[in-house]
Amino acid sequence: MTPTQAIGWAGIACVVLGLLIGTYTAAKTPPVEAPRTGNRGVKRRAALAAGGLFASIEPLVRLVAAWMSRLPLHGLRRRFDQQLVHGGDWLGLSADELLALCVLSAAAMGAVGLVGAHLLEMGPIVAVLFAGIGATLPTTRLSGEIQDRFKAINRSLPAAIDLVALCMGAGLDFPGSLRQYVDKAPRKDHPLVEEFGRILQELEVGRTRRQALESFSVRAPTEAVRDFVGAVVQAEEKGNPLAEVLRIQAGMLRMRRSVAAEENAARAGVMMMGPLMLIFAAIVLLLLGPFILRGMKSGF
Repeated sequence: MTPTQAIGWAGIACVVLGLLIGTYTAAKTPPVEAPRTGNRGVKRRAALAAGGLFASIEPLVRLVAAWMSRLPLHGLRRRFDQQLVHGGDWLGLSADELLALCVLSAAAMGAVGLVGAHLLEMGPIVAVLFAGIGATLPTTRLSGEIQDRFKAINRSLPAAIDLVALCMGAGLDFPGSLRQYVDKAPRKDHPLVEEFGRILQELEVGRTRRQALESFSVRAPTEAVRDFVGAVVQAEEKGNPLAEVLRIQAGMLRMRRSVAAEENAARAGVMMMGPLMLIFAAIVLLLLGPFILRGMKSGF
């Protein structure tokens, strides 16, 4: 046996040994437990009850998450945890489960890219591109959930503050007014209803009003929520009538939304100028194109 062949066989033996060790470690690692309590447990049960693709692959996601938990990705886990909190505990996922979902999505899209590259006789770079796109799909979906959730909270907050102020004017305290809003809400899965419900839960377990409201501003760090939390906390510290403060806050939020809508409308008009100019140029080319071609053929 030549030295080159010996090195080749040694490399193959190392690869096989590594695969065996990896397979044994993976088989020995149990899947992570699915969340059963708290908001994540509620969201996981709702996601599984809804069925679909996630319900089918949920055991595989927990198994891969157990493997991912062994990797030293502390910074990425913190970022994923923050995004999941902002997304309202989307699908009841943990940071490791979201990472596992990205890995599974990358593997699936990479396999699709390999098949497409083979059928179209293209290079393996197509599979790499597909795998990269697949790895970003779960986080892109989560970013969309975060934006939709923040938008729903900002839209519903002024009316909710008005109802809470009305209940307080009728004699209820602040937690009782929040309870009325949560109990009478037509949609229990609305983000603002869920957040008000979590505020009530935190108050019931002994947290102060300030701590519960500041937790709300951490889960939904929008300008409207921060202003609402700051107004309530300041009114409590200074002893101002909270019902009147809430009415003023609701009016300010509505005025701010009107100003933002006017700014967006003005910005949309400016942004439409580019497409309109391209359409105008296309029309001019369609009208003058025959004359230009005729002139070119005649030698002018």
